Amino acid sequence: MVNYHLVLFIFFSYIIIFVSGFSRNLPIIPFDEGYSHLFGDNNLMILKDGKSVHITLDERTGAGFVSQDLYLHGYFSASIKLPADYTAGVVVAFYMSNGDMFEKNHDEIDFEFLGNIRGKDWRIQTNIYGNGSTNVGREERYGLWFDPSEDFHQYSILWTENLIVFYVDNVPIREIKRTEAMGGDFPSKPMSLIATIWDGSDWATNGGKYKVNYKYAPYIAEFSDFVLHGCAVDPIELSSKCDDIAPKTASIPAGISPDQRRKMENFRKRRMQYSYCYDMTRYKVPPIECVIDPKEAERLRAFDPVTFGGSRHHHGKRHPRSRSRLKDDVSFI
Repeated sequence: MVNYHLVLFIFFSYIIIFVSGFSRNLPIIPFDEGYSHLFGDNNLMILKDGKSVHITLDERTGAGFVSQDLYLHGYFSASIKLPADYTAGVVVAFYMSNGDMFEKNHDEIDFEFLGNIRGKDWRIQTNIYGNGSTNVGREERYGLWFDPSEDFHQYSILWTENLIVFYVDNVPIREIKRTEAMGGDFPSKPMSLIATIWDGSDWATNGGKYKVNYKYAPYIAEFSDFVLHGCAVDPIELSSKCDDIAPKTASIPAGISPDQRRKMENFRKRRMQYSYCYDMTRYKVPPIECVIDPKEAERLRAFDPVTFGGSRHHHGKRHPRSRSRLKDDVSFI
């Protein structure tokens, strides 16, 4: 009988090696082979090539799609092009969740794209929940070095038993290691991949100051290059289907390479706008898993002295279920 833990170890070693520089070699699947319509009626449109899809927000509804399988760990990716012009209040999400199965102790791994008023840039937010730990938001928010409405860019999630990494165009932007301090707050149950577009007027732009303006609708988010390279799980028995995966390499990775870590540190130094670990108005004492970097704290304090100086309450509301003027700044890559 195949040793289950050994197979998983080799399988995810193989995934990490690909992510370290060869993720373009992972198979891209047609939409219908990996995903199904979640909501939105005709606001989801599959293009003729079968490998691309549009989801639309208008005055009637948003839209979304969901993976046909549940996954316990893996590497998941899509190329996304966001709506342009005035997008305040618009939220596009590409994330993993099991909220439909575990209502009181669900897990999530989130990419959220937050629109903005004309002339201001889209922002990207990452977040995780584990075992229903929604009382602690683990958000980080960043600017990007490109305009995500002008072209497709790749957004990827690596999820293993002890590590989560978020990538933009194969550049790691955030690493979350499972620690003893986190306890059950690290995502650990099978999840679906989900993509949505919806109206987040009450929180998404300046705490709800700017709303969705349907004069600029329809808002269309375009998705392509779907990668679902994970350990599929039976939805009834919650048992793994990984034991038939043949390992293709015996190399053991060291995790994020030194070059990738340099890129990640430079990205965070230049682009991070918010981190829950430094939000003194929200958490008088940082959550226990936080490792405080004095230089990072000072950079954020200079960016937003109110939030990171601890003088005013700050919060965001979760959903239940503009051309940018940036110059290309890829020197950290």
